[in-house]
Amino acid sequence: MILSAIAAVGASLSWATGIVIAQSPATKIGAFEFTRIQLISCGALLGLICSVMRLWSDIVWDYWLLFFISSVIGIIIGNLAMIECLRQGGPRQTELLLCLKAPAIAVLAFFWLGEKLTILDVCGITVTLIGVVIAILYNEKETEVVNSTAKDNISLVLLLGLIAAICHGLGFLVMKPVLQAGIDPLSVSAIRLLGASFLISLLALWPAQGFRPKTNMTPWLLLRIVFPGVIGYGIASTLLLYAIANLNVAIASVLGSLSPVLVLPILWFRDKKRPPVMAWLGAIIALLGVSILIVW
Repeated sequence: MILSAIAAVGASLSWATGIVIAQSPATKIGAFEFTRIQLISCGALLGLICSVMRLWSDIVWDYWLLFFISSVIGIIIGNLAMIECLRQGGPRQTELLLCLKAPAIAVLAFFWLGEKLTILDVCGITVTLIGVVIAILYNEKETEVVNSTAKDNISLVLLLGLIAAICHGLGFLVMKPVLQAGIDPLSVSAIRLLGASFLISLLALWPAQGFRPKTNMTPWLLLRIVFPGVIGYGIASTLLLYAIANLNVAIASVLGSLSPVLVLPILWFRDKKRPPVMAWLGAIIALLGVSILIVW
């Protein structure tokens, strides 16, 4: 229980770090090209690691349809929507909308997997989400340009955020039976990424203007694209899959949604400016909710 909870929180920390690093290169190169490069590079890296560790023999290919659903909906559609939401609205609005992933997963897990929550679980989830929302709303750290763009495209930002949250949640949820079959979370991550990278590479052959990079690629820009991908796809997703394998899906999702709270010290370090007091209050409330989930 404790190790799985730590893994989920570790996923949150990884996503918080990745989303701060990713905003600038994603804005420069475009959502599609940003996602394509990350998927191919991270899929190849995890595939190599699984080959070295000889994890492929554990795969049960009877679950190919779930892998396909997770790759298409959870990774390709979910991440394209998230990156475009990040470009249009910035990290704060994106994180706020992605908080909807946890309650969406709780509802889906109840109807599909029959997972039920206790009263304390519901209280812990509610307190945590309230804290996360407060931390986001009072963390005024985005530039005026991003905020102006977000106001002009509020409907688009809302739609993209909702699509990203639901698709991400569903992408992880359908992996629960696969993980319960005893398949290593690292190899599950590798298959999801390799499948998604193959599909998005096929999609890139379509000569549509929206699929073209918005600027010329440089070695430095490539590094800034790949690095947050390794943090998010390689580390965060694998940690969350491990947590989902051993915890109630809703609880694992909430613990994996703490990035708006954990991003506060990262922004403080980057911007050399302390976040507002209310943002820290939200962080404290979220940690109280986490303690309810873990201790009780």
